[in-house]
Amino acid sequence: METFFSLLERRVDDCSSLLCVGLDPHVDDLQSPTADAAREHCLRLVKAAAPYAAAFKPNTAFFERFGPQGWTALKQVIDAIRQESQRLGSHVPVILDAKRGDIASTAEAYAASAFDSLGADAITLSPYLGRDSIEPFIQDPEHGAFLLCKTSNAGAQDLQDLKVERPGKQPVPLYLHVAEMARGWNVRGNVGLVVGATYPATLAEVRAAAPELWFLVPGVGVQGGDLDAALQAGLRQDGMGVLINVARGIARALDPGSAAASLRDHMLGIRRAMQK
Repeated sequence: METFFSLLERRVDDCSSLLCVGLDPHVDDLQSPTADAAREHCLRLVKAAAPYAAAFKPNTAFFERFGPQGWTALKQVIDAIRQESQRLGSHVPVILDAKRGDIASTAEAYAASAFDSLGADAITLSPYLGRDSIEPFIQDPEHGAFLLCKTSNAGAQDLQDLKVERPGKQPVPLYLHVAEMARGWNVRGNVGLVVGATYPATLAEVRAAAPELWFLVPGVGVQGGDLDAALQAGLRQDGMGVLINVARGIARALDPGSAAASLRDHMLGIRRAMQK
């Protein structure tokens, strides 16, 4: 049975990459503060980085700020990624960074928007409303969900580090409880976790708690996360299981394609060294 993660692993093999290219069209990076400029900015990045990308992750907020025109631009960017996939002969997954989280009926509408209207392959979700808020996104095994577990921002500790009391078990931080729940919800092989690179020791802790799951790892670069430490802490024994998200480090490079290629090659070197 094809699942989102079997699709992703095939792409990882095709391009020898664990790089997820974040598409976050900050207004300061655009030629003008318009949806058209955001679209053109992202199309340039897609064309340059596609050969080296295991996935692309457009952040809906940077498109939504432009209203209906921004939503149209987002759809056009996703369509362009599909076209690049056809050109490369390898499906490059699209992870919609929307961080949705709502009751089941609303979640159904959000899922239809992400997968049916926009054509994304996966989405980021907040798990804090429970399993029924996640289920509409994971009904189809070919659609994936990355649940917020331990995020890369400084304020993550405000909630995610709180201890959870569990009957008959030792208390654990909330992020570990989320990781354990995600394993239980992964019955169709399409649930992963968002774990920030800014906390490598925690990343290793979550890997121990969820040895088989895929992690989407933001925070490398501008936020201070170390690429080598993140891979060493998060990779599975098979050299898979981690998608390193980089946005500004590619978008603001003089040559985005070369920046993406360099990141891909650096990650590949780390993977090979670890598997010796």
